[in-house]
Amino acid sequence: MNCQLVTGGAGFIGSCYVLQARRRGIRVVNLDKLTYAGNLGNLASLRNDPDHVFVQGDIGNAELVRHLLDTWRPDAVVNFAAESHVDRSILDPEAFVRTNVLGTATLLRVVKDWLARLAPGQAQAFRFLHISTDEVFGALAPGDPAFTETTPYSPRSPYSASKAASDHLVRAFRETYGLPVLLTNCSNNYGPRQFPEKLIPLVILNALDRKPLPVYGQGMNVRDWLHVEDHCAAVARVLEGGRVGESYNIGGRAERANIEVVRTICALLDELVPSGQGPYADLITYVTDRPGHDFRYAMNCTKLETELGWRPRHDFASGLRDTVRWYLENRDWVENVRTGAYRQWIAVNYASRGAVCDAASDAQGGKA
Repeated sequence: MNCQLVTGGAGFIGSCYVLQARRRGIRVVNLDKLTYAGNLGNLASLRNDPDHVFVQGDIGNAELVRHLLDTWRPDAVVNFAAESHVDRSILDPEAFVRTNVLGTATLLRVVKDWLARLAPGQAQAFRFLHISTDEVFGALAPGDPAFTETTPYSPRSPYSASKAASDHLVRAFRETYGLPVLLTNCSNNYGPRQFPEKLIPLVILNALDRKPLPVYGQGMNVRDWLHVEDHCAAVARVLEGGRVGESYNIGGRAERANIEVVRTICALLDELVPSGQGPYADLITYVTDRPGHDFRYAMNCTKLETELGWRPRHDFASGLRDTVRWYLENRDWVENVRTGAYRQWIAVNYASRGAVCDAASDAQGGKA
């Protein structure tokens, strides 16, 4: 049985990857700080699994990371750990620098030093896979071609700038120290167990509570939607067969305007849980746009598809329907994540946007 150290493995995407890895028989050492978006409930099915080793801690804790590497001697480090919400980065950019930049730098340094002590055969097989985002590439106009792996970086928010910096550090450790790295850049994720500050779960839950569904601007910003299970399958494929030092774009080939996504969710809820108080779309409320809101993201995944044979298995229509059903059928999970910290964050972020509600739509979708 091989072993992987997965960082951020209690979050939305990381937990999906951990569950898939355990189904493939991989031992997982799961390091997660358990900030507001980390949720051990995402991993409830692994509670009694001896080959899922959970450790609460920070990737910036060099001593802890070194201990885990020495103890478990993983074949790979898969780095999902990140602060990932654009609006939070606007309010507190330093937190994103601490985790995404300084934390990644510490993780890279400790892995590099540990790898130098391994036997040549084990060191040669080791991989460090860093998970990043399409937002590092900037914004696209309506007719622009999709981002490729060679698109110049042009981050436009504190979040995307911090992820761009972490990507550059990963590449620098490859060039300077020969660290066997791989990078992936994904589009907006959706699916079960996503923290409800993100667009899709937020709209579902607000609608069920008959609260306003705030949409930034006119809702015309476009995102490419990727089911979280497809994303994690692509990460596994890159780890298995990707060329060292290369980056791979991962997208869902499902560009949608935010208002289209919101209206589709409302229509699904009208069908699945009709309300006697009128159509859910009546709750849509347009609110002041956020600063520097990127208009469009789109991913060209030809490299991943051609080199490694990956294709997304979920189309957006059925994937969104399944996601809505999951939130309807897992209200206990929902209530467990609706903590005081979540409500406090929503109040701070949207108090000045003119939305009379607990929450508002994050048009960036979800990378957490």
